[in-house]
Amino acid sequence: MTDVRGPLERLPHDRREWSNLLQDLGIRPSKGLGQNFLVEHDVVDRIVRTAAISPGEIIVEVGPGLGILTAHLLEAGARVIVIELDRNLIPHLRRMFGDLPHLDVVEGDALNVELDEVISQSEPYKVVANLPYSVASAILMRFLEQERPPETMTVMMQREVADRIVAKPPGMSVLGVATQLLSDPTVAFSVAPGSFVPPPKVDSTVLTIRPLGEARLSADMRPQFFELVNAGFRHKRKQLVNSLAFELDDDRNEIASRLSEAGIDPMRRAQTLTVDEWLAIVHVWERNG
Repeated sequence: MTDVRGPLERLPHDRREWSNLLQDLGIRPSKGLGQNFLVEHDVVDRIVRTAAISPGEIIVEVGPGLGILTAHLLEAGARVIVIELDRNLIPHLRRMFGDLPHLDVVEGDALNVELDEVISQSEPYKVVANLPYSVASAILMRFLEQERPPETMTVMMQREVADRIVAKPPGMSVLGVATQLLSDPTVAFSVAPGSFVPPPKVDSTVLTIRPLGEARLSADMRPQFFELVNAGFRHKRKQLVNSLAFELDDDRNEIASRLSEAGIDPMRRAQTLTVDEWLAIVHVWERNG
């Protein structure tokens, strides 16, 4: 018999029902997979509204879990591709939404799945997801580094990671530099632990991320860019000139000269530099060979 209920009508609506569903499925949330299942419909509705989804848009969701975000995306008229690693959740997702024509369930690790094989190469797409805490930054970078990145990403992650992504000097990190090189990330809103089962021990943040593609730096120059950035941050307490000279095994005076040519005081530390200043450095290195 065909299930005539809409996507949202098929889901639990309070914490007790969600907990009962986990018990019925025999699922114990895995810390290793970063599983904290989002169960608050109001929060999910806000995520979908933040993503500004139009009917028919292709949405990639990583780690759909119990399917609350999936249901809201389908309700908004999106064509949803979910990528789920946990084999215990795949049957639940297919049983819950498998009869709906606008859902594709991909079993696999979002860090390894060949994205070109699951996402149409001729159509734009967005990413909307409650990212698993343990691999959130890695998944984010994988999408940003694609030759064809998403139009936008609306993603929830651990607040501490989100803070590093949107940080400004003097609180920069490799993750912050990398994300801001490839995108324009902004904080949308915060989410309290009580919105999850089980509640995490940390707050969460929803980010809106607008990929820039090669707008700031061509793909062929990125390896040298990240070599310099990683070298600079590997010894955060050292002055930049000393950290680069040590990691690159190069003459300290030559390093200092190049930094000065880029308009950077060699005595500064890596976490005080903006992305634009790192770009100035890599262009000097390119000119000097």
